[in-house]
Amino acid sequence: MKEFKRMWIVLGLITIGSFILLGYFGKEVYNERPPIPAEFVDENGKVLFTEADIMAGQSAWQSIGGMSVGTVWGHGAYQAPDWTADWIHREVLGWLDQQAQREYGKPYAELSERDQATLHYDAQQAFRKNTYDKTTGKVTLSADRVRSVEAVSAYYDKLFSDDPSLHKLREAYAMKENTLPKAESRAKLNAFFFWSAWAASTNRPDQNVTYTNNWPHEPLIGNQPTAENVIWSIISVVTLIFGIGCVIWIWAFFTHHEHEEVAIPSRDPLTLVNLTPSQKALGKYLLIVAALFFVQVMLGGFTAHYTVEGQDFYGIPVADWLPYSLTRTWHIQSAIFWIATGFLAGGLFLVPIINGGKDPKFQKLGVDLLFWALIVVVAGSFLGQFVALKGWMNEKLNFWFGHQGYEFVEIGRIWQIALFAGLVFWLVLMLRGIWAAFKVPGDKSLLILFTLAAAAIGLFYAPALFYGEHTHISVMEYWRWWVVHLWVEGFFEVFATSAVGFIFYNLGMVSKRAATAAALLAAMMFLIGGIPGTFHHIYFAGTTTPIMAVGALFSALEVVPLVLLGYEAFDNWTAQHKADWMKPMRWPLTFFIAVSFWNMLGAGVFGFLINPPISLYYLQGLNTTPNHGHAALFGVYGFLALGFTLMVLRYIRPTMKWNEKLMFTAFWAMNLGLVLMLFTSLLPIGIIQANATINEGLWWARSAEFVEQNPIIHTLRWFRTVGDVIFILGAVAFGVQIVKGLLHREGGGSPAGKTETPAAAASTTSQS
Repeated sequence: MKEFKRMWIVLGLITIGSFILLGYFGKEVYNERPPIPAEFVDENGKVLFTEADIMAGQSAWQSIGGMSVGTVWGHGAYQAPDWTADWIHREVLGWLDQQAQREYGKPYAELSERDQATLHYDAQQAFRKNTYDKTTGKVTLSADRVRSVEAVSAYYDKLFSDDPSLHKLREAYAMKENTLPKAESRAKLNAFFFWSAWAASTNRPDQNVTYTNNWPHEPLIGNQPTAENVIWSIISVVTLIFGIGCVIWIWAFFTHHEHEEVAIPSRDPLTLVNLTPSQKALGKYLLIVAALFFVQVMLGGFTAHYTVEGQDFYGIPVADWLPYSLTRTWHIQSAIFWIATGFLAGGLFLVPIINGGKDPKFQKLGVDLLFWALIVVVAGSFLGQFVALKGWMNEKLNFWFGHQGYEFVEIGRIWQIALFAGLVFWLVLMLRGIWAAFKVPGDKSLLILFTLAAAAIGLFYAPALFYGEHTHISVMEYWRWWVVHLWVEGFFEVFATSAVGFIFYNLGMVSKRAATAAALLAAMMFLIGGIPGTFHHIYFAGTTTPIMAVGALFSALEVVPLVLLGYEAFDNWTAQHKADWMKPMRWPLTFFIAVSFWNMLGAGVFGFLINPPISLYYLQGLNTTPNHGHAALFGVYGFLALGFTLMVLRYIRPTMKWNEKLMFTAFWAMNLGLVLMLFTSLLPIGIIQANATINEGLWWARSAEFVEQNPIIHTLRWFRTVGDVIFILGAVAFGVQIVKGLLHREGGGSPAGKTETPAAAASTTSQS
């Protein structure tokens, strides 16, 4: 530890400083969130909406899948409109028509451009003026605006029911009939949507910027990027260039002396240790990874098809039982579950190795209990979501047992608590084995980093419990991204880096010093941008300019370490040629190499495409976001979890030989399918939508008129099927290999065909 004292000090300062920033400006989120007025009233004092109505509307929105049915403030699904942008545009058009008839005696659409421009100025004054009275908690709306609000409310009431006049539109939006059956619930939903639109079109007190930093783009009322938006975007690009330069220098100085040659063992050190009962018990975890992975990719293809047939699957009406909102939810949740399971299995496999080749007491029992707890959470949460979106669950129970409505954290609160308890239990299982290794002489830096990363994975899901059903959506977004960004993009990265370094050291492929230095440096680079970079997700979620500044500055640094991943990939690739016994590790290493590539492209290039404030202003809520999401979530964490799965399989079935045809098909079909999915569908559609947003506004880019009538988009959506089918083929091949591997009967011997008797190797494998 003494040798790496300086690096530990720097890492500690980075972590503490980053969390101070995240917490300090998190207070800004709480203090500056858009108010939820006690009442919205007309000029005569008649109440239109109350705070209770808005909160009830938020619950109603959650009960239909929330962010799985369109988006609010740009967050959610990419089929159906952004309800905030759509409401603003429809309300403003209604107001403009009234003014045009009053002043010119004809509809707004028939006016000259000059007359329209005059009304645009009037609309900007009417909509952006803040009439919120802090003393009374009331907002007063003009008679014209009230009539426009009532007209939009009537339209939304029809859209979310089964009104036959809007059937075709529901098909285009992939909404099931009677999305929200109760008229009272639809009225409350309108209150919530109106409030989200009011906050996005109303200036903050004494400022010329809306509560959502002028998002979404809406020329009719002058919603356009702020000067601060442009300035901090420029600064983020400069920071990226500066950061890349610095990291190359730092990496060179820290690692140039770390390439000392190590004595390669004559055979795999990990095979010298008898498998423990807990390691043998991990086979069922691998089976769950393969099964959920298969379910996820099939659901992905099914969900994607809803973009061309909104309520049907090749003519078969399925939306009543399996609507888009449900299949999309299951698609996301199954991905989270199988990726997490792969990580959990990888960690549990390493515990006995760290513990000197033996299990702590009752470790197998713990591994078995954790597995069945996982099954209960998966099955229970999926069933709860089905019942909720079918409309069979009381809205009061929905948040706890059904669908929370928030993307990536959709599962009901009771299942979240169970999942958190499972992660804590996993952490306990990890620490029981790791603790013994701290008593072994030698530097503990790599082990400490691995332990801290495991603790972070176990504990940092807790922010998913820090908000409630009626928490203000700005505050909810803050905590949601603690889970989605900080937990995943921060600590999962550190855990993966330290785990891979630990594995390579125990295989005798790198020195302890080199593995430790590389892991510590990587952790520094991931956390310095990853922690405060969380804010880049909430530029327009009812936050202020300081949030934008911090998010823009530090999210640029997230990209910086990704420029070095080619070096890491080369090291992983060459490792298999260092010894004959490394050949069985070829495919796990190949998947780790894919992680490096997709980290650079998916997280780095596609991530930074939407990270600068000016970029995200126009791209939020478009297909450029799932383009980044698919490339990063599967390309990085998916391939990493699959790599861990293959690694564990290789050791619990040491005499098994890879089916080269299956593995070749699995690896290359998944990569090719993902490339086709991105470059022939998601990315080009996102670019086409971006052009529409810049020219007309977000409402137009997300509208059925634009999306459904654009022949290029229609073609690209159908062409995605090619990539989906190829990807599914790869997933099936991977699953078959896992099943074949688990069914393989051990007949003795080693992967290299030798039959040496395993011997305890605690002295060599636990020295980390």
